[in-house]
Amino acid sequence: MNFLKTFYRFLRDILKNKKLLVDLAKNDFKSRYLGNYLGFLWAFVQPMVTIIIYWFVFQIGFKSMPVDNFPFILWLVTGIIPWFFFADSLQSATNSILQNSFLVKKIVFRVSLLPIIQIISALVIHIFFILFLFGMFLYYGYSPTMYWLQIPYYTLCIIFFVLGLSWFTSSIVVFFRDLGQIIGMTIQSLFWLTPIIWSFKILPEKYFYIIKYNPLYYIIEGYRDSFISNTWFWEKMDLSIQYWIITLIFFFGGAVVFRKLRPHFADVL
Repeated sequence: MNFLKTFYRFLRDILKNKKLLVDLAKNDFKSRYLGNYLGFLWAFVQPMVTIIIYWFVFQIGFKSMPVDNFPFILWLVTGIIPWFFFADSLQSATNSILQNSFLVKKIVFRVSLLPIIQIISALVIHIFFILFLFGMFLYYGYSPTMYWLQIPYYTLCIIFFVLGLSWFTSSIVVFFRDLGQIIGMTIQSLFWLTPIIWSFKILPEKYFYIIKYNPLYYIIEGYRDSFISNTWFWEKMDLSIQYWIITLIFFFGGAVVFRKLRPHFADVL
């Protein structure tokens, strides 16, 4: 019951501070690219260049064939776009306490909301790339389907997972600054360990269960189920339940760690 009360208060505080959260997210978005000639366009240029490089290397260089009878580029972007959102959100949310240390001493502001500022900022970019993804499928001649309506659900999956992780990482990094570098290395490793630019079907079947314990597998495959496989998330109920169990463990576990360490932030910052 305590967890439910804590979660209710958390949602209440989001609604109470929604204007402040949006304003801080706007300021964060602007500050990232302040002073650059292209400004905020870099938020979209960098991922686009990354997609082009991977497409060139794997389709032109390695002659990658269509996956599930879909052009490789479409299969690639449906996996890499949710990954961009996850990686950007986690890395920036991890440093949210350090970057907004001036708010830590403000009693009227709930510090646990700080990671959401970074997630909102990354979400703006993600929405753009979802629209870009819609456009790519239309360009290749694929009509919209009802399965596309699942995308908000899978986006919400990323948000909950990242928020739980970032409560843990953002509170620990205040005391152990090296964690920021460790998170960067972990994100790079997870990129190659998650079937984003390779299909998990190339692995021996005995290793499938290991891959399926990776929460990012559920999200990446969910985007591909929505655009390519035409599969509803409830058709994979076992995998959905497993994902939410893991996510809720991180979510509530991160909340507990954050609440335990929160009183000591001001002493360190």
